Amino acid sequence: MTRRRAPVSSPVALTVAGSDSGGGAGIQADLKTMEAHGVFATSVVTAVTAQNTLGVERSHVLPVAEIDAQYDAVATDFDLGAVKTGMLATEPVIDLVAERVADADAPAVVDPVMVAASGDRLLDPDAEAAYESLIGEATLVTPNADEAAVLTGVEPTDRERVREAGEELVSMGADAALVKGGHVGDGGTVTDTLVSTLPDGEPTVRRFEHPRIDTDATHGSGCTLSSAVAAHLAHGETLGYAVEAATAFMERAVRYGLDVGEGPGSVHHLAALREAADRHRTITDVAEVVEAFVDRDVSRLVPEVGMNVVGATEYAERVGETAAVEGRITRTLSGAAPNRGVRLGASSHVARFLLAAREFDPDLRFAVNCRFDDEIEAATGELDGPVTEYDRDAEPADASGTMGWGARRAFGTVDADEPTPVAVLDRGAVGKEAIVKVVAETPERLGERVFTLLDAVDA
Repeated sequence: MTRRRAPVSSPVALTVAGSDSGGGAGIQADLKTMEAHGVFATSVVTAVTAQNTLGVERSHVLPVAEIDAQYDAVATDFDLGAVKTGMLATEPVIDLVAERVADADAPAVVDPVMVAASGDRLLDPDAEAAYESLIGEATLVTPNADEAAVLTGVEPTDRERVREAGEELVSMGADAALVKGGHVGDGGTVTDTLVSTLPDGEPTVRRFEHPRIDTDATHGSGCTLSSAVAAHLAHGETLGYAVEAATAFMERAVRYGLDVGEGPGSVHHLAALREAADRHRTITDVAEVVEAFVDRDVSRLVPEVGMNVVGATEYAERVGETAAVEGRITRTLSGAAPNRGVRLGASSHVARFLLAAREFDPDLRFAVNCRFDDEIEAATGELDGPVTEYDRDAEPADASGTMGWGARRAFGTVDADEPTPVAVLDRGAVGKEAIVKVVAETPERLGERVFTLLDAVDA
């Protein structure tokens, strides 16, 4: 017997851009990103580039008639929820796409690709002026600082000049402009500035800030960001939410970039998707560690506040992406037992400590808090790696939280060529119980380290 078909309805988005044979940018990045957001991605290829992580070797622009035929094939068959443009290369191509976008009943995100991350030029200098007509049809235009300067004549060197550049792009007809801040300044924060028009015509400014990531592997970042915005718009979400979600998505994609090729590498277009896929495995890992702790009876190591085992997904960035015991593990008359099961976001303190530690060593995936006393402190000398500590009395009044501050104190002072600490001593304070936090890359290693402590104090 044949099975009954069960089709799935999905919004559709279109990318009009050049092909990147290296797979990190262009059409390839757009398709990966859109599909990662649950959007059926269609494409119109404007140019073929011989490109990799080192740079662009050759570029060939397709005839305008071929580009038009591709667009017509997509537009006559699919109900487009959003259109995104990337590398358009020449004035005739820009003119064609501007006409097509004007006729489309869908929001349009215009990424004015002019220069590749490697510095190779991807736009004919004579075509720069042609962008004004396409910008006039845009729901959102997403230039980096260099592109914004070319398009507006305003050098976005500081917050005020960035705002001016965004307002100039809006005055050219775009509903909104997102001036990306990755190229602005060399400080520790990246600020993307969204300028849009209010109903009365006055511009409004919204800034999205995130820590600058120490990497040169940003190949494809502009394509990925604009495609993420387009995908959210295809889902019917508001522009403000689309930009907020896309910038957060981009931060994760850059931090967990792919170490591929001989160049700096590529952003990880599927990092968020992989994070979600890793959640069930992480929950299972934590549950197995908890079961092992109960079977072995680790009650001697359970603090008064209770013990929690926390596991972070491979791409975790927030507490909700960590698994832990709901209600913690407590001592009972018969040993140690969890109050309830394992779920995402069940821990606060230990999870925030683990996430902060991962800023220094992203391979750390698991952590547990144990009782602190003289015997257990002595037992940490039996562990298979260095042990460090922090003093709560040194915590500044303006610290954002003890767990994050403590992790930064414990791991931030370790040189890059030294091994990562395997345990951190927190000697407590008035009203705060002293704790030993054990960390590990795998659930097996976490269990081994806790059992090492238990064997030492039971000896």
